Amino acid sequence: MSDDSLKKTPLYQAHVDAGARMVPFAGYSMPVQYKEGVLKEHLWTREHAGIFDVSHMGQARLRGVSPLSAFEEITPGDFIGLKPGKQRYSVLLNKSGGIIDDLMAARPDDDGLFVVVNGACKDNDFKVIDAELAGQVTIERLEDRALLAVQGPEAAAVVGRHLPAALGMVFMDSRAMPGFGTNILISRSGYTGEDGYEISVPASEAERIWDLLLEDPRLKPIGLGARDSLRLEAGLPLYGHDVDESVSPIEADLAFAVSVKRREARDFPGAARVAKELAEGPARKRVGLRVLEGAPAREGAEIADESGAVIGVVTSGGFAPSLSAPIAMGFVPPALAQPGQKLKVIVRGKHQSAEVVRMPFAPHRYVRKL
Repeated sequence: MSDDSLKKTPLYQAHVDAGARMVPFAGYSMPVQYKEGVLKEHLWTREHAGIFDVSHMGQARLRGVSPLSAFEEITPGDFIGLKPGKQRYSVLLNKSGGIIDDLMAARPDDDGLFVVVNGACKDNDFKVIDAELAGQVTIERLEDRALLAVQGPEAAAVVGRHLPAALGMVFMDSRAMPGFGTNILISRSGYTGEDGYEISVPASEAERIWDLLLEDPRLKPIGLGARDSLRLEAGLPLYGHDVDESVSPIEADLAFAVSVKRREARDFPGAARVAKELAEGPARKRVGLRVLEGAPAREGAEIADESGAVIGVVTSGGFAPSLSAPIAMGFVPPALAQPGQKLKVIVRGKHQSAEVVRMPFAPHRYVRKL
């Protein structure tokens, strides 16, 4: 895809002015790193706070007579029970129980359901939602909004300087409120495993708010490279790599996204497959791997048992700056998925020792209680 055909977020010029290296991502020109590089950006976020431009994500309002109950027709979560001011992680499922996309859905106010989906999937996601829920909900795509993520142990202090009300929020709270001289939608959540916020702002105000936040020396701009290594350490799946339409939420180790009520009702797409896998176990399971020797195992590397027989594949992998070690995620048979299981990863034809470990690789530091 040529640079001319790539879309630009409202913060494109701010990235260029800051010396970012821009790359194609999800149809957009996005910053992969700034001048200090991925390693320093990653560690800064873990130790202080980073700000990410995630405006390529799909934001929308779903409105109707009963948008919460309608949304349950295409997801396995309990959305009828979603309380005002709360957000929930879920998955959009196809008829065979495969994951079309993973998403966040929230009730920041009384204006229907606020949904955020992955940038590369958003056109298809909204097409699926529209087709499946036609006549029940209307979709307003919020193309005129940007999305900023402030993540790290000092994120609350940085955001709280400008928005004291944010300090009273806990993990997965979602609010519509005045902030930064405009109207915002804010959740205490993110994709790094750290405490932080995702803030939806009018596109016309995005650069001003970005610059205002960056006046705080505790905050630095962070690119896609560190965003990926941070989410890998946090054990969080990346759509199109660790999950896709062939993978069920049970295989993906996302069973928590299937609520107890919905498991019993079996009233969502692919419920028969999900129920069977819950009862009998899936044919494969997403696991974390610590690579004990050699180079990092990247996506596509084969996973073998101790005898050398190939039993799975790496879906995400790389060097973990916080651990100073290579890590990976991939799918293996459930019998070989227990922590402590010795395996091999095949990198450039070499069999390297690896071990199944519990995820997350780096502890989550979400603020659940104040």
